[in-house]
Order: sequence, then C-alpha cells, then structure tokens
Amino acid sequence: MADGPGGVHVVDHPLVQHKITLMRQKDLSTNSFRRLAHEVSALMAYEVLRDLALHEVEVQTPMETTTGNVVDGKKLVFVSVLRAGTGLLEGLLEVAPSARVGHIGLYRDPKTLVAVEYYFKMPGDLQERDVIVLDPLLATGNSAIAAVDRLREHRPKSIKFVCLLTCPEGIAAMNQAHPEVPIYTAAVDRELDVNGYILPGLGDVADRIFGTK
Repeated sequence: MADGPGGVHVVDHPLVQHKITLMRQKDLSTNSFRRLAHEVSALMAYEVLRDLALHEVEVQTPMETTTGNVVDGKKLVFVSVLRAGTGLLEGLLEVAPSARVGHIGLYRDPKTLVAVEYYFKMPGDLQERDVIVLDPLLATGNSAIAAVDRLREHRPKSIKFVCLLTCPEGIAAMNQAHPEVPIYTAAVDRELDVNGYILPGLGDVADRIFGTK
C-alpha cells in the first residue's frame, strides 16, 4: 500500500489495480461491474482493517488448550452512503461479517453539487465504535464531508473513508474539512470535469452497479 498526499492510502495491490482497470471499461456489463466492485472492496478491506484492535481468548485445539487473538466485530460499523456505497458493503462484510451496518442517504443537487441528506440510520452507541464510511467515489468531496459531519455528531471512536477512486480536488476538500479522517482508495485520478465527475474515472458508479440511467 502506498501513502499519498494528505493521509491518502492507495491500495496498490496488483489484483486491486487489475480489477479497477477492468471496471473502467465503458461497455462492461452491469453484472461484471457489480461483481468487480464486490471483489475490489473485499481486497481493500484487508488494508483498511489492518489496525483493528484484538483481544486474547482461550481456545481448545484438538491437541491442547492455548490462547489466540480475535477481533470484536461488534465494535466495527460499516456506513454505506446511499446508493452507491451499497456496492462496496457486501465485499467488506464478507471479510468482517460481524460488523454492524449504518446507512446515510445523500443526493447531489445537480445545480449546486451540494449533498442533501434524506436518510440516516445507525447502530447505537457509536461512541464505542470504529466507523468505516463507504462511498465509491470521492469527487467534489461534498457527500463525503456531509457524511462525516453527520457521523461526528455521534462522536464515534474513529472514522475512516473508503472509496474506489478519488482525485486531487476531492482529497483537498476532505483534508480541509476533516484532516483527521484517513482516505483509502484504489487510485487517485487526474481531475474533475465541469460537472463534478472524476476523469478518467468510472462514470456514474451507482448507475453502473444497479443498471439504471
């Protein structure tokens, strides 16, 4: 994993890079795009969750009693930013199935590009939990910042942000608003276009995951 600017961690594993390149293809089927999003998010989970806390337990092997370390999944919350975050959620749950799940519904105003909240549902006691925010693209940063703003009202132990792609503009916006939140991504693309889309990018990830227009 390579460290980028401003607390950005680029997951540069060859399998992640291979699959992201496949996802960029314009004519990829909805099924293939959705499957690759699942696979990439599962692979990224190993780096995102590398610093999870462990506690020691006693276990009985076929040979003798010993001790080992386990993760307390109940302290971990994956927060899916609707709609597109759902495309990453199952991949991370495959790796950490005991994690709780929260949802934030945001849509981007087409004129101002400002994120507007329409839904918020979280597990209780966020003060005791580590939160991983899932949104495939960190573009303008407006949705990511709005999601983190809302979550910080509940004072979670920690927050990380996970995306498939980002760009310099999104990184700068997130770092300015929430410099304490590390960003995990598979690639840092060149720039935003005038409509707030990442170039070269993946297009509209929600539409490609769900087969909508």
